[in-house]
Amino acid sequence: MSRRFDLGVYLVTDRTALLGRDLVDVVGQAVAGGVGLVQLREKNTVTREFVALARALVTLLRPYGVPLLINDRVDVALAVGADGVHVGQEDMDPADVRALLGPEKIIGLSVTGEAETRAAQGMPVDYLGAGPIFATTTKKDAGAPQGLDGLSTMLALAEVPVVAIGAINADNAGAVMARGASGVAVVSAICAAPDPRAAAASLRRIVDAAKAGH
Repeated sequence: MSRRFDLGVYLVTDRTALLGRDLVDVVGQAVAGGVGLVQLREKNTVTREFVALARALVTLLRPYGVPLLINDRVDVALAVGADGVHVGQEDMDPADVRALLGPEKIIGLSVTGEAETRAAQGMPVDYLGAGPIFATTTKKDAGAPQGLDGLSTMLALAEVPVVAIGAINADNAGAVMARGASGVAVVSAICAAPDPRAAAASLRRIVDAAKAGH
């Protein structure tokens, strides 16, 4: 399988958290600090602007070999030649996403809890985004926090790598990784950080230390 990617430190964008800064600049800093995968999430942006943002990020990330995934919008991903799509439980079925994107692209699926993780078994996805692990204000419809024990349950049922999401930061990333997650997905921990590069580097050190200790 040629879909190689690094879930270790996974940035999910949120322009409302950027403290007025430019999205492309912040993503560039985050990648310089050690982010290995970027998901462009734009829930309230008109399509033309979404495509322009996605194209700018593809241009930025390609030279670094860092994949860009598009949240939900398969059409946007196809338009800009993105590396894949991340879908939630109410978005397009992963089998339909795979049929549209083909075998080479990365597909991720959000799961909350045991039932959704079990249902994901056999789906044509490359990783699961499990969460929210802790209570988060970033995503209004995120659902009840699963906690570290809930993460362990989802990890035990998952057939593909799992990245944990939901109020994860440098203070709790080590505990998340200790449960066996393949990485941490963060929003405000990088987007709202005074120094996005330093924040990403701090998370990368924690993740790499945990993986080295396994």
